[in-house]
Amino acid sequence: MLHPFDWSPTTYYLISEWIIRLVMLPVVVQRRPATPAMAWLMIIFFQPWFGLAIYLLFGENRLPLKRIREHALVSAKIRALSAIESQHRHVVHPPVSPEQTPLVALAERLGEMPIVGGNQVELLTKTDDVIERLIVDIDQAWHHVHLMFYIYADDATGERVAGALARAVKRGVKCRVLADAVGSRPLFKRLARQMREQGIEIYPMLPVGLIRMWFARMDLRNHRKLAVIDGRIAYAGSQNIVNANYGRKDLEWHDMMLRGRGPIVLQLQQVFLEDWYSEAGQTLDDPHLFPTPEVCGEVAAQALPSGPNYPTENYQRLVVTAIYAAQRHVIITSPYLVPDDALLQALECAVLRGVKVELIVPKRSDQILVGAAGRAYYERLLRLGVTVHLHADGLLHAKTMSVDDALALVGSGNFDIRSFYLNFELNMLGYGPEAAAALRFAQRNYIEQSKPLELEEWLKRPRLHRLADNCAKLLSPLL
Repeated sequence: MLHPFDWSPTTYYLISEWIIRLVMLPVVVQRRPATPAMAWLMIIFFQPWFGLAIYLLFGENRLPLKRIREHALVSAKIRALSAIESQHRHVVHPPVSPEQTPLVALAERLGEMPIVGGNQVELLTKTDDVIERLIVDIDQAWHHVHLMFYIYADDATGERVAGALARAVKRGVKCRVLADAVGSRPLFKRLARQMREQGIEIYPMLPVGLIRMWFARMDLRNHRKLAVIDGRIAYAGSQNIVNANYGRKDLEWHDMMLRGRGPIVLQLQQVFLEDWYSEAGQTLDDPHLFPTPEVCGEVAAQALPSGPNYPTENYQRLVVTAIYAAQRHVIITSPYLVPDDALLQALECAVLRGVKVELIVPKRSDQILVGAAGRAYYERLLRLGVTVHLHADGLLHAKTMSVDDALALVGSGNFDIRSFYLNFELNMLGYGPEAAAALRFAQRNYIEQSKPLELEEWLKRPRLHRLADNCAKLLSPLL
């Protein structure tokens, strides 16, 4: 028998691999849901050292405990400042149909924000129109402009918005910008410095660094898109501050944004101020940030923020519950469709109950791996009876869901595991026939630009393509 010191390097390496496997087995199983745990264990058992390295970087959707505690404290303080529940009872908890009441209550419990009435909401589906309207609103601002975007690009669109912010600063308007550190990386190399010199306050969200690696998962991103002007006008949805042909000169993005006025703006202001505190360390308590809301329309709306700082997966729970509550028709649009088991089961049960379910997804994706994983689910969805439309006019980037004549959902969250479990997202809920009809009209336009996917045609794909998609599907819990 060889003495341990006489072992070869290969022997030491093999022993270290088994130590990693045995140590990580209880760690992964204990800390993760079953499906992602199986995917992680597959990687760790096949390539222990590689699997350990990427697990340490990307394996846990955790944030520093200090950040979670501070979020809870500042949320309570900002809610007390806005005090919409106590100061404006005439717009809080407007009447809804009995069928909607459970969903409204769930959304309030998950996102800690009540349903509010008296809102005017516009659906904007043209990228250039959104930027034009936003710049006009910024040019008319008198007190503050708050922007928070996953991608704020250093391009012509980013320059135009920065110019409007600089003009606002000269008028004495306070301009604050949050941009994701990864999604907006080019911004912080050049344009952000120029914006700061012009008096615009700008901070990166969730900055990446070696120190942060030990306290939080590296790829947890703030995926929200939000603008608040003077506490009276707000934008939210899927569009970033970026040229419409971002990333692909031959592929124009199609987004959807809501421009809202009324009490809902105060909820969106609260979301911004909480994230501003997390990144800038400043609690903003100017009463002008929460002006008395005006009753501008008849839409009942509710904001649903989600992310790792909440105790449960807010967005995923709401989507699944809404589908289970559907009685006639569900339409979903999403650029990245990587469903978890709960969403697949909800869609299946809806079809079995006789609900018509339609999915609109882009024919071409800008994300190779995620697109392949999504395609791997098409056969099952088609066999279930779900109608899949392939949108061919550019890249459909709008994230929406309409349910019957009861619910309209528009926001930043994709219908994938990353948006459900990892990213900070912001989705808007509109209740009633008016909101649902407006969204469904836009969704119908997307369908007209699409081609329905037939099961027989889909099964004729080359075997190599099917194999590649199914291999990507194995990684879907990690995407």
